[in-house]
Amino acid sequence: MLDNYNLTMLTDFYEVTMANGYFQSDIRNHEAVFDMFFRRVPDDGGFAIMAGVEQLITYMKNLKFTDEDIDYLRSKNSFSEEFLEYLQNFKFTCDVWAVPEGTPIFPHEPIVTVKGPIIQAQFVETFILLTINHQTLIATKSNRIVRAAQGRPVMEFGTRRAQGASAAIDGARASYIAGCAGTACTIADRDYHVPALGTMAHSWVQTFDTEYEAFREYTRIYPDNAVLLIDTYNVLKSGLPNAIKVFKELKPKKMGVRIDSGDIAYLTKRCRKILDENGLEECSIVISNSLDEYLIRDVIMEGAQIDSFGVGERLITSKSEPVFGGVYKLAAVERNGEMVPKMKISENVEKITNPGFKHVYRLYEKESNKAIADVITMEGETIPEQDGYEIFDPNAIWKKKSLKNFYVRSLLVQIFDKGECVYESPSLDEIRRYCKDQIETLWEETLRFENPQTYYVDLSKKLWSIKQDILHRYTDL
Repeated sequence: MLDNYNLTMLTDFYEVTMANGYFQSDIRNHEAVFDMFFRRVPDDGGFAIMAGVEQLITYMKNLKFTDEDIDYLRSKNSFSEEFLEYLQNFKFTCDVWAVPEGTPIFPHEPIVTVKGPIIQAQFVETFILLTINHQTLIATKSNRIVRAAQGRPVMEFGTRRAQGASAAIDGARASYIAGCAGTACTIADRDYHVPALGTMAHSWVQTFDTEYEAFREYTRIYPDNAVLLIDTYNVLKSGLPNAIKVFKELKPKKMGVRIDSGDIAYLTKRCRKILDENGLEECSIVISNSLDEYLIRDVIMEGAQIDSFGVGERLITSKSEPVFGGVYKLAAVERNGEMVPKMKISENVEKITNPGFKHVYRLYEKESNKAIADVITMEGETIPEQDGYEIFDPNAIWKKKSLKNFYVRSLLVQIFDKGECVYESPSLDEIRRYCKDQIETLWEETLRFENPQTYYVDLSKKLWSIKQDILHRYTDL
């Protein structure tokens, strides 16, 4: 959708002031490494789902300052003409790596790494965080809801509740990656090929003199998919009887009833019984209203007779936790031709970063193909696929495990090489299938909604030693 849309100026103003500062200093041509990572999973879940890489690629391909941009920046009276001339001739030349979309990801591991001239690597921070944070948040929430539905299709119905147009469109995309069957957002189908789904609103029913007339006319127009909204007046006394009457008269190829209010468990059980008694066993029951993973799980446990769900604002806004806390931190700076590791130190242990130009590997058990742990290493390190490789908890190093019968997969994939895109984005359906397959590599204990088993993200011995050296250097002052 944004292939020809320049979002270069969608940035925090301090990215521009820092760029100007770097330009005026003697380090403007020095290279730096920045990592995006996050510190905790929303809703205290066991994992998040990576999303938004395709939009990040589009942004980086289109990085260019227009004459209008330069005129605006000149009007701020904060930047030198030499700097503005640099921006006018700006060309993105960074190397970029990212975890592929649809991959389960965990706290503290790099999910995007940018290496290049410090002005450029710093400047792209805002958009990286904006697009990855948002789509990863919605994909993560959507997958929780999809898993709660236990195989029943979930439709994303939140367009009108989304926090802005791009949130609706990109949110629909992220929800599809995570397993939703489709969306109410028409433009997301046009631009991203997320199947658009939907039938009628209460206003359709109210427009006609009778509910029966409204149902009959709709079924006449849409005989291949007649899903009727039966709770405008009274589900059991009016809506369902009128729907049954129309279905028997017109015999549509596909039929269903949707309920958008009331006691879901009670109403669906009663509707299913009445539909079956009338020979309409093939009629589906669709539920919408203010649903989330917990309500869906509960009504299924109560025996609700539901064939599919439409989920709106609690999905598209991730209402229970509407912010994904991804951050973008400096990890290394070039000094005399070498990359010097850098780290943020804090009294809050969770906010201490991992230094250096790094890579991430995922280790799997051969017998089950289940993920064992992720290991962050220094760039250039490899993990030998041989018995005896030892992993350890970086925060409690006495917790160790010697691995055997395992294999290793590199998580970060290069998407830009010196500013040129070297990555071909998979289709959305391919990402969706990949996401489903990757979630199946996680243990059930990691999939729990409450108190999931902690999935370990460990450090290589080399990285751990570098981190400890820096900590001691600055904390011994």
